[in-house]
Amino acid sequence: MKARALVTGGAGFLGSHLCDALLAEGYALVVVDNLLTGRMSNIEHLRREGNFEFLQLDINRHFDCGPVNYVFHFASPASPVDYMMHGIETLKVGSLGTFNVLDIAHKYRAKFLVASTSECYGDPLEHPQKESYWGHVNSIGPRSVYDEAKRFTEALTMAYHRYYSVDTRMVRIFNTYGPRMQLNDGRVIPNFMKQALRGEELTVYGEGKQTRSFCYVSDEIEGILRLARSDEHFPVNIGNPDEFTILECAQRVIEVTGSKSGIRYSKLPQDDPKQRRPDITKARTLLQWTPKIPLNQGLRMSLDYFREAVAMETTTRA
Repeated sequence: MKARALVTGGAGFLGSHLCDALLAEGYALVVVDNLLTGRMSNIEHLRREGNFEFLQLDINRHFDCGPVNYVFHFASPASPVDYMMHGIETLKVGSLGTFNVLDIAHKYRAKFLVASTSECYGDPLEHPQKESYWGHVNSIGPRSVYDEAKRFTEALTMAYHRYYSVDTRMVRIFNTYGPRMQLNDGRVIPNFMKQALRGEELTVYGEGKQTRSFCYVSDEIEGILRLARSDEHFPVNIGNPDEFTILECAQRVIEVTGSKSGIRYSKLPQDDPKQRRPDITKARTLLQWTPKIPLNQGLRMSLDYFREAVAMETTTRA
């Protein structure tokens, strides 16, 4: 009998890639998404699979998908554009939604993995960031709807582990990129790819000296699956420790796309982290995981998708 997994947020960028990987490993999937930020086009290719079921519903309301062996909780707006627009929904899914899916894991004695985020570290005073670092987060700032939702999600997950013995895992995801990202989601790579492919100036905030670390999606999914198979209950950073300034990233995108775009500087948003780089010692030691795909290669692997997305947007506008 096939293992059955629930994936919340499965029509999103990362969730849909996770669904691909789980089906390839032989899971039967029930995917839940309210399509607030997810897109059916991300999972349309899976609907022909006999082991795939899609339910369009809001996990902030009680639901029961039936017995499952695993719960992968990936439901949440994740891009700045989305969580700033849907702040209340972001806080709800981090709290009410997480209660509901943890209740399912508890009821059916399923293993549970939740997608957390490097945003739990806020604008960090420790660099690189280890899982033991408690973070430097503005709890009332404009980004707090996402940061604090995920921090509460982690607290709730650990509470269900401690009080109800739910078999939990937590992945802290650092900047991930690749096909299926929305062009207008406000994250660095899609912004730069879209602007470069349109021949527009690339928007760099501040002086572009703030740093990020970019992990290609297939590397990220491999790390998540290894964590799912482990017995680790505390957070694990899964991200690429190669660190770039935002300006360097813009220059890499221009190089890969062959664009003649220039750089336009704009005001730095409030609470924008000045540096972000994962310490992945724990993932290397516990999971024997390390990312394989460098930034230039990952950008080239994403290029056809972004070209098609830009062309489709242009056609739609015309």
